[in-house]
Amino acid sequence: MNTNDVKMGDEHGISVIDFGAFQSGDKRQEVADAMLKSFQDTGFVYLVNHGISQEKINSMFHWSKTFFSLPHDVKMLAPHPPSGKHHRGYSAPGVEKVTQHVYDSTELAKIRAKAPDVKESFECGRENSVVQPNIWLPDDALPGFRDICLDFFWACREAELNVLRALALGLHLSEDFFVEYHEAADNQLRLLHYPSVPVEQIEKEEITRIGAHSDFGSITLLIQDDVGGLEIEDPKNPGTFLTASPISGALIVNAGDTLARWSNDTIRSTIHRVRAPPDSAKDGMTPERYSIPYFCSADYSATIDCIPGTYSAERPKKYEPTTAKDYILHRLAQSY
Repeated sequence: MNTNDVKMGDEHGISVIDFGAFQSGDKRQEVADAMLKSFQDTGFVYLVNHGISQEKINSMFHWSKTFFSLPHDVKMLAPHPPSGKHHRGYSAPGVEKVTQHVYDSTELAKIRAKAPDVKESFECGRENSVVQPNIWLPDDALPGFRDICLDFFWACREAELNVLRALALGLHLSEDFFVEYHEAADNQLRLLHYPSVPVEQIEKEEITRIGAHSDFGSITLLIQDDVGGLEIEDPKNPGTFLTASPISGALIVNAGDTLARWSNDTIRSTIHRVRAPPDSAKDGMTPERYSIPYFCSADYSATIDCIPGTYSAERPKKYEPTTAKDYILHRLAQSY
């Protein structure tokens, strides 16, 4: 297959792919092959014509900014529970610490590991979840907020299923292989706000926006504003980071640890972080930043074992089977 027909370029080695050719049916296998190769090479891919309308995206960003502009005591009417296993509701700046990768034992590394994540977030999922019930503001605190979040959740859900179908085709599996493991929509929509902070404090590792980490679900869909700051680890130079700049109209998708494990590590789950965007400071302060990640997880009851075709006598299975619930909840608990 000639994947050059669907590739629109690269951003620091991350492929930019026209996903509309998959959804229209014109070049499904070419798109699937190009997407899988980018997952294998960098763990990330940019998708344009991904199916989530720009109108919905603009509206969700508007509501996100409106929510985070509320007084602190109003946002705390939907508090994130103290347990990291229940990722719903509002988290204030400095509460969550997602950093999990420290490269050495130097004094700087010790400072980095303790540096608070200066961001605030709101998280929700499907309404009927027993394991992760939603935590909303009272209806009169921000009328319409619940409905817009749920509408956007399900718009992202449609994009997720199409990405999973493409991934299956890339791996030469039946198109619905991954869809059948993701029937319950046990996913997490997160609204993120990074307040303006001193660049010097970030450079000295006194604070972070989000420290170096990998996601732990199947895939993550990310919508960035135009500020920038996302960086991914260079697959060829561990500990070195490359800029993953915003591309207008693009959805950036990355593989998580579950998918890497599922693929017997033939797919990368790449470490990434959020820093101060280069050359963006004004009066020594970073601009505030908004982003919307959508974390996709396999059904909690699903057993994750190595995908057919990713192991052999020469490349044996590296992992024992596990349920998605046991793996995801263990990882969630490590963030708080």
